[in-house]
Amino acid sequence: MSNDAKLVRMANQIATFFHSQPAAEGPQGVATHINKFWEPRMRRQLFDIVDHRSGEGLDPMVLAAAPLIKRPAPSGSTDHPPAA
Repeated sequence: MSNDAKLVRMANQIATFFHSQPAAEGPQGVATHINKFWEPRMRRQLFDIVDHRSGEGLDPMVLAAAPLIKRPAPSGSTDHPPAA
């Protein structure tokens, strides 16, 4: 299984849990979980799937949560502003 397939499966498992919760809480719950527990590299990979592959394979709830997920800095850039 490729890294992308594993990441899609993990994101969809989170969404599956939140499908059992009130509908209004679903996207926020998915986003909160991903923001708390996924490292920037994983979130970067998720946004690559969302942005460049139309969210291929992702549960619609994961796609609804995407605007609420913290978008990490592009790979190779620093997360800190330059020193003054």
